[in-house]
Amino acid sequence: MGRVTERRKVIRIRDGAVSTRPDTLVAEEPLEIRLNGKPLAITMRTPGDDFALAAGFLVSEGVLAAASDLRNIVYCAGATADGSNTYNVVDVTTAPGVSVPDITLERNVYTTSSCGLCGKASLDAVRTTTRHPIADTPPLRVTPELLAGLPDRLRAAQRVFDRTGGLHAAALFDEHGGLLDVREDVGRHNAVDKLVGRALQSGDLPLSRTVLMVSGRASFELAQKAVMAGIPVLAAVSAPSSLAVDLAAETGMTLVGFLRGSSMNVYAGEERIAPRAAAVRA
Repeated sequence: MGRVTERRKVIRIRDGAVSTRPDTLVAEEPLEIRLNGKPLAITMRTPGDDFALAAGFLVSEGVLAAASDLRNIVYCAGATADGSNTYNVVDVTTAPGVSVPDITLERNVYTTSSCGLCGKASLDAVRTTTRHPIADTPPLRVTPELLAGLPDRLRAAQRVFDRTGGLHAAALFDEHGGLLDVREDVGRHNAVDKLVGRALQSGDLPLSRTVLMVSGRASFELAQKAVMAGIPVLAAVSAPSSLAVDLAAETGMTLVGFLRGSSMNVYAGEERIAPRAAAVRA
């Protein structure tokens, strides 16, 4: 099993003084995800929670929606020519009767924010494929004060970041601000997949009474993953993309960006921000 961190020698220069010392780095290794024995995707990730990562990825792909859809997940033995297990290949087996769509290039376009081809078709694809439409009934309400405290709580829970300074994180909070789960990864999209995958394995989907807090920006990909899991509120410490805002508006999700201290921008779903923010309308 790969380690979360690795040690490397570095040359340190401080105020003209040169020294040699070991440094702790976040580990980054490829993970191949196979679906019923067929290669599906490869992602660069921080080893750990690989089964949850694979399960969460398949939730975002619209393949899995409940724990009953999943038969098992295993590491593939003999993943290399010499037959050794690298722990970098997982195979997800779905339960009998689960419909597995063809993963074509056209379908994959909307699952990545780096493809440069996203647009109206991407929004339609997420809205029509999610099996957990956002439906927080009664409507979830969070105060600006509650949201303002989430970045510090997320940062305090980042154990590996303290040693490396090189990890993104995603955390789930309940509507009262209680921390439900937190995951770290070299890729923020992987951190979200790990959260969603663990929720699927625990039978907790849809996550209809939760707030997803992410480090960094809120891309279309992260918004898509939140929507596919039924998460009604996505908050980020940095900016959202235009397509993430469009998706939030299309699906009824609340999207908050630039969440720093007591300041924040609400880009969509302002009706869930109560009481003061909802009362102030331009």
